[in-house]
Amino acid sequence: MNTLHRQRRRRSSGLLPLLTPLVVGGLVALVLGVYGRAHTPTGFAVGVAGFSAALPMKAWLTTGSFVLAIVQVVSAMSMWGRLGIDIPPGVHRWSGRLAFLLTIPVAFHCLYALGLQYDVPRVLAHSLLGCFFYGVFTAKMLALPKQDVPGWTLPVFGGLAFTALVGLWLTSSFWFFTAIGVKV
Repeated sequence: MNTLHRQRRRRSSGLLPLLTPLVVGGLVALVLGVYGRAHTPTGFAVGVAGFSAALPMKAWLTTGSFVLAIVQVVSAMSMWGRLGIDIPPGVHRWSGRLAFLLTIPVAFHCLYALGLQYDVPRVLAHSLLGCFFYGVFTAKMLALPKQDVPGWTLPVFGGLAFTALVGLWLTSSFWFFTAIGVKV
């Protein structure tokens, strides 16, 4: 196990250091949900460069993010000494950065063109998961540099972000590929 993760194990067990990341993450999720609901959706796609339409763009970018999230889980397990193999920490950092970047055009389109919708259960779940993903991602990024958060913080926040992304993929890309078909 590398030195960084040995140091993280000496973190405190108090929850006070998590207050700011949790409050800010909660506010991010709330603001996205309120904006998505209050904003009048435009109904037209933005930024579908290279794709035939918005839905294929969103399905493929979310799938790319989903695959990179799996890399995140495997590389995190390696960094924490759970696999018995060493994957360079850069793999975790860069797969996370790329996964997050792939979600930006998708989230922008969802919020701008569609808004937060609640009339179809799948779409409601997708909307809520999207807000939750960005909230927990924000909390994780804010907790990351703190040395005094509990040792379970990053694995739990990372696991929640991964779970949200899996839910987003299931309620969007998987649905698209099975209901509409595989299209570019």
